Amino acid sequence: MVPIRFLLAAILASLTWTARLAAQSPAPEYLYVWTASADSTQPDFLAVLDVTEASTRYGRLVTTLPVPGLRNGPHHTEHELPADRQLFANGYGTGQTFIFDLTDPAHPRLAGQFGDLEGYSHPHSFLRLPGGNVLATFQMRHGSAGVTPGGLVEVTPAGVPVRSSSADTPGLDPQTRVYSAGIVPALDRIVTTTTDMEADYDASRQLQIWRLSDFAPLHTITLPDGPAGGESQLTAEPRVLADGRTVLVSTFSCGLYLMEGLETGAPSARLVASFPRKEGTYCAIPVVVGDHYLVTVPAWSAVVSLDISDPAAPREVSRVTLGADDVPHWIAVSPDGRRVAITGYGSMRHRVLIARFDATTGQLTLDERFREGGAAEPGFRMDDETWPHGGQAMGIPHGAVFSRP
Repeated sequence: MVPIRFLLAAILASLTWTARLAAQSPAPEYLYVWTASADSTQPDFLAVLDVTEASTRYGRLVTTLPVPGLRNGPHHTEHELPADRQLFANGYGTGQTFIFDLTDPAHPRLAGQFGDLEGYSHPHSFLRLPGGNVLATFQMRHGSAGVTPGGLVEVTPAGVPVRSSSADTPGLDPQTRVYSAGIVPALDRIVTTTTDMEADYDASRQLQIWRLSDFAPLHTITLPDGPAGGESQLTAEPRVLADGRTVLVSTFSCGLYLMEGLETGAPSARLVASFPRKEGTYCAIPVVVGDHYLVTVPAWSAVVSLDISDPAAPREVSRVTLGADDVPHWIAVSPDGRRVAITGYGSMRHRVLIARFDATTGQLTLDERFREGGAAEPGFRMDDETWPHGGQAMGIPHGAVFSRP
């Protein structure tokens, strides 16, 4: 019989070795990619990619989760994974929103789904409110008066409506649509943009300012153009900077505007930067990392890094240039601020890329290692896969978000 002290010593050694292995093994990291099926007879899906840098499976597909219905038109997700790991993603084609439960990071499940809420249709963007609920922007409302401006709806993480407010204030252009938003708790404000997903029109030069505490619409302002003309068209994405008070607003026409007097009775905005615009393309999704503002500029086939330590005078410090026919559109940053996921159109219509980012210098470089085995170019391709949920339909990625630690 083996003495008990030897058994205990063996068990202790085994536990110590297991602990060492666990300490040496990198924590798994994932990229969730909201993907449309190019074959309208096949379902759209959430793809899960392994982006654990120390893993031999870096850049490989982990699994997919199809969603109900067809031709949902996967569009925006939340821009970062919230603490509760309930990810909201819109299917703009059908007006459906899907809630993905990512508490088991490698095994997503569909936790909920909703369409019109409180009389509003076609939700577009989702942002977390200070208490953990979700602010959803809805583009429009259908009623006896026809199609009218949409509004804001607060919902629980389960998708249950809590309160709502209409953007349709007196004197507002009836074509106004609520596009995206920026939440500024320090000033008790929300800033929303007004681009219509279906058409270009003059009212999309406008911003609306709301009171956060009661969702009351306070002001509508029109952005001024700059020297090139047209920089104000198609208001896009408000972003709150690190001080929690300053807001920069991008336009799809490649203008960048600084909000001023947001908490006052006379808010305004002025153009502080702009980029060239290529016919048929749009400057699109920005992210803020410390004192840097990253944005896609399709005219350069690039993601550009600006130093915004002085928000009134942004200064380019770096850009990562992709293929000549690549049209970058969506970007999302990893929780540690070191990597940027990129999706888009043109030659990258079926591809996901990752760029590396240095938050100290603002430098961007393409992650050449993020590729499938034997691939001639970086990136994860979605046009030559057999999907775990079945079928080989080409995938069209749009919204993407990294997992949390």
